[in-house]
Amino acid sequence: MDKRKVAAPLVCHGHSRPVVDLNYSPVTPDGFFLISASKDSTPMLRNGETGDWIGTFEGHKGAVWSCCLDINALRAASGSADFTAKLWDALTGDVLHSFDHKHIVRACAFSEDTHHLLTGGFEKILRIFDLNRPDAPPREVDNSPGSVRTVAWLHSDQTIISSCSDIGGARLWDLRSGKIVQTLETKSPVTSAEVSQDGRYITTADGSTVKFWDANHFGLVKSYDMPCNVESASLEPKLGNKFIAGGEDMWVRVFDFHTGEEIGCNKGHHGPVHCVRFSPGGESYASGSEDGTIRIWQTGPLNHNENDISENGQTERLKVAADEVTLKIEGFHITEEEKAAEQENIDGFRAAEEGKADAQL
Repeated sequence: MDKRKVAAPLVCHGHSRPVVDLNYSPVTPDGFFLISASKDSTPMLRNGETGDWIGTFEGHKGAVWSCCLDINALRAASGSADFTAKLWDALTGDVLHSFDHKHIVRACAFSEDTHHLLTGGFEKILRIFDLNRPDAPPREVDNSPGSVRTVAWLHSDQTIISSCSDIGGARLWDLRSGKIVQTLETKSPVTSAEVSQDGRYITTADGSTVKFWDANHFGLVKSYDMPCNVESASLEPKLGNKFIAGGEDMWVRVFDFHTGEEIGCNKGHHGPVHCVRFSPGGESYASGSEDGTIRIWQTGPLNHNENDISENGQTERLKVAADEVTLKIEGFHITEEEKAAEQENIDGFRAAEEGKADAQL
């Protein structure tokens, strides 16, 4: 089977260091949004469809390892090497609360009802903060067998899944008892664990394999060996017929969920891919890399190809960047340097598109 040709991605610049985590919001009345975590200490918020930069969350003093948005995209959270997890107002960029830890915070996740924030990290402790009482001490689940790498909620916030940086497997915790009720066995540490949008599957990546588990009975559904060491995987949310994976070879690969056959391969990053995530509607997916960029790849058929020129002499992609230097969300913190950098990116993009158009004439 021939691998399908994939369109050139939208390239999102802005981070000055590696991008290590990505999280999409569900679809809201204002669209859907994408937040990114980077070792440059500044999470960024973007329009999830176009990749347009909206604003930067400023306040961390160390690398940010994890980020997430709540279901309404009104609040964001991030976990950092500065020993804090922060809760942000996603409309203004203000810090709503800073939760102190005693070591690096590696992972964070909002509960489905958005009332709680789950964190984990080098302390080997899972903490659950009540966002209605942010100053109250968190609930602690402190029997993790290793340093926490990933966390996620499932079963209407009754169960937590976590993985460790130094040992294999993903552990499911019953919050009523605070005990591990099941371990999803893997040979290597799980670097990515995602609960599917419909709640049916848990997708894990553990280096050499991507596995799919029944999220209710915890049995192994499918396991596929990867052509390279992968760090992250994500299942298409609507049809569930394909999944993506990215890792050390800098490629983002697309696979058939039912057979494991590779059906697409996207090259563009200039460093290992640390995170891949499907958009909530499955029409695109994002990848974050060691090269400091985010790339958004389309899954649906193109409205044009690289050589098609619109009536205005520009491709539709130019519309993505043109009007977004100004802030969409009033009051969001932004430095003059970031404005200049974003404008420079847009000017360069415009010049490249005009060059393509001239070449066609």
